[in-house]
Amino acid sequence: MNRLSVLVHTWVPDDLRARLDDRFDADYHDVFADGLLEPGPLKERFRDKAGVLLLGSYVGEEILDACAGTLRVVANIAVGVDNIDVDAATRNGVLVTNTPGVLDEPVADMSMAMVLAVGRRLAEGDRYVRAGRFRTYPFQLLWSADIGGETLGIIGLGRIGKRVAARAQGFGMKVCYHKRSRLPDDEAAALGVEWRDLPDLLAEAKYVLLLCPLTPETRHLIGAPEFARMRSDAFLVNMARGPVVHEQALVEALRAEEIAGAALDVYEFEPKVDPALWEMENVVLTPHIASATRTTRLAMIDLAARNLEAALTGGDIPTPVNPEVLKRSF
Repeated sequence: MNRLSVLVHTWVPDDLRARLDDRFDADYHDVFADGLLEPGPLKERFRDKAGVLLLGSYVGEEILDACAGTLRVVANIAVGVDNIDVDAATRNGVLVTNTPGVLDEPVADMSMAMVLAVGRRLAEGDRYVRAGRFRTYPFQLLWSADIGGETLGIIGLGRIGKRVAARAQGFGMKVCYHKRSRLPDDEAAALGVEWRDLPDLLAEAKYVLLLCPLTPETRHLIGAPEFARMRSDAFLVNMARGPVVHEQALVEALRAEEIAGAALDVYEFEPKVDPALWEMENVVLTPHIASATRTTRLAMIDLAARNLEAALTGGDIPTPVNPEVLKRSF
């Protein structure tokens, strides 16, 4: 009996590789060693595959249409699925899954770390010492912004945002939030957060933290008009997706000192980063590592693999994105 073929477009640990090899005819592409596959080669590797364990690359309508009738599941190793045309997948009867929940705590930790890093100028201090400049102790060295007593404005108060709110309050911060649907008053009161419309949040918050998903509505949610509304001593922290921010507008706002600084874990044209950002002392840059603890990344890969296995061999699928596909017969 022929086994189902799958594409594993990610690094996987040895024990998971053995598990997949035992159940499937697996084709491996280690994106950490060899980089993300471009659309042409990716389309070829999708051919005749029943399932894909996917990290990073964009899977659009062309690929999904070409695989219609063969491809059953794309198991994404991320919470967001903006790298997959979910509508095209649904139209072609392809299940899409993601990995929510397992990364909430480390992303919340990293969000607060980035607030602290940009506000307290940690990256600048690190560079100062490494450059051998710490020879004396001038009283005015690297004066920075306060954290306690300041307002954190969270755009996108989901599971992660709620955890950030709790952490921020531990630092003595006031927390306001904006999202499309307001929390019930009792829940907001229990969390200690207050709703603001977007213009008011931007005008009020010292730290503006992005945690919203990337959708057509949130693409370039923060651009030149929004930077103009922000406080001149405010910081932007993007932990969501790069295209939520108009990157060139950010560069121009920083150059014009419309805002005080930024901390970015994601970028509009990732993995490319605007070189202007490299030169700015008031910008903290990290390489999309918010969920990058060993425990979390292994849990993400395992959850994605369990989604793949359940979709192809039977059983409950842990985290489907378009569950209406399950009503159809593969």
